[in-house]
Amino acid sequence: MTPISILDLTPIKQGGSIAQTLAETLALARHAEALGFHRYWLVEHHNTPSVAGAATAVVMAHVAAGTRTIRVGAGGVMLPNHAPLMVAEQFGTLAALHPGRIDLGLGRGVPCDAATLQALRRMPGDAGEFPRDVQELLFFLRPAAPGQKVRAIPGEGADVAVWILGSSPGGAQLAANLGLPFAFASHFAPDQLDVALAAYRQRFVPSPYLQKPYVMLSLNVVAADTDEEARLHFSSAQQATDAPLRPPIADYEKTLDPQRLALIRHAFRHSVVGGPDAIAKGLKDFVARYRPDEVIATAQIFDHAARMKSLEILSRVSGLGAAVPSVLSTASAAEG
Repeated sequence: MTPISILDLTPIKQGGSIAQTLAETLALARHAEALGFHRYWLVEHHNTPSVAGAATAVVMAHVAAGTRTIRVGAGGVMLPNHAPLMVAEQFGTLAALHPGRIDLGLGRGVPCDAATLQALRRMPGDAGEFPRDVQELLFFLRPAAPGQKVRAIPGEGADVAVWILGSSPGGAQLAANLGLPFAFASHFAPDQLDVALAAYRQRFVPSPYLQKPYVMLSLNVVAADTDEEARLHFSSAQQATDAPLRPPIADYEKTLDPQRLALIRHAFRHSVVGGPDAIAKGLKDFVARYRPDEVIATAQIFDHAARMKSLEILSRVSGLGAAVPSVLSTASAAEG
């Protein structure tokens, strides 16, 4: 059985608040843990009114402290925004607090406007240093060598699983060269998936971290009791911009001109939307085509209860086998 994990984009909803988003994130993580999902990853975005996940390590600490067994990770930390030493210290601290449960996914980041780059103390070419920064971070996470002048304390020797994230063949090549697991952002960048997978699998070099390639692919999953209800909830993702997440619109696709509809369908073509039968078939077909070692599901669903229900259906059709607690009792426990 292919492990299934959850990527939480920490959406700030129209009319909602950051506090509400983070409370719902913890409730969803607890629900995912009870349902048998493998890991729960969180994002990093800056200057984005639709996303509460800017301080990724802080949100991870919130989720890890409120759960018990599920792996908690960064999907990911955009390393050009940070000093590798400080990332090693942050994740070494998380690993000390939650042994055996912390993942560190590393990405180059998405392009920022000039003002945001300046606020982050970044330069336009910083992403070009990503491979060097990754190797520096890995150095700080290893046990310290005798006489090493700069050490990550906490961090050195920490039990942190490091991943490379990517949406292009460049990230795949880096992961292969370093012998690290690779997570591809197919939920928003479908075009180069086949090329990136081939590059990673064919060029993988065994390492102390990993002896054979390990690929996790992201997939938009919106599940509901019926196909029609799922399509309604999916319309929030289809409307998504940098503004707070909008409520769903019935028959949203019918309101779009053909060119806009074609663009949206292309961007979301790695999506499984529907009732239980449609979800089971779509997931099976995706796994059969791309052969991922793991799938990480994500969804921009406006209604919290519907988002919890979507996880329940995904867990059930995936055969995760966990008992399904009620949505309301799980949410109440999280809020308490």
